[in-house]
Amino acid sequence: MIVPTDSLLKYDYPVLVSKNTERKSPRSRPLKVSPQQTVESGPVPPPPKPKSPSADASRQQTEEILNAILPPREWMEDNQLWVQPVSSAPCTRMDVIHLQEQLDRSLQERQARETGICPVRRELYSQCFDELIRQVTINCAERGLLLLQVRDEIRMTIAACQTLYESSVAFGMRKALQAEHGMADMENKILELESEKRDLERLLNEQKAKCEAIERREAERREIEEKKHAEEVQFLKRTNQQLKMFQPSHRHGFGNRD
Repeated sequence: MIVPTDSLLKYDYPVLVSKNTERKSPRSRPLKVSPQQTVESGPVPPPPKPKSPSADASRQQTEEILNAILPPREWMEDNQLWVQPVSSAPCTRMDVIHLQEQLDRSLQERQARETGICPVRRELYSQCFDELIRQVTINCAERGLLLLQVRDEIRMTIAACQTLYESSVAFGMRKALQAEHGMADMENKILELESEKRDLERLLNEQKAKCEAIERREAERREIEEKKHAEEVQFLKRTNQQLKMFQPSHRHGFGNRD
């Protein structure tokens, strides 16, 4: 029999609801039952009847409430339907301590993360909360139903946060795709600007070359003009010196003649 995976929620022994009657071969495999079941009987024998009808009705009502808030597990094997309801046995202080130890051990064995988002830790704590709801419901059905509302509200809040997270991720993906679509236009614009920049740099270099050529020509012309001016100044100085030397001798000759 393929038994579901272990859970922190306490279940009763599985019960065979229906079995395949077509297989009448003596070599067919017998049904696998729990230690408390017999092959002849199939389902688990019902618990002993309570002494008072009110207690029997209260127990039946508690089981109905438990099955409503914590549905039984069902699975098929060889066309045989197996059902495993949650346990309706009252809990003790040791059961709560054992639940705490089992939770800690499961967290370590399944390597659940201590912080952040962890599906494993969330699943284990959800099972632990369901087990607490089961234990409380057995003692007080109204308190168990109130805890059920709290559990459903928490799950709805988590689902809303998950939906918001998924929508934000989808929004981010859409923006990323839009950015990728606009990336080609931006790359073309960058290429155009780089080409324009190269043209402007080439024009700037040409203008710089022209400016340097003009400066060299002007420097050469200025040098020639300065050299010519210096030669004229020297010529005028020599001429002036000669005139100064000639004038006194000329005046002296006129004085002797008188």
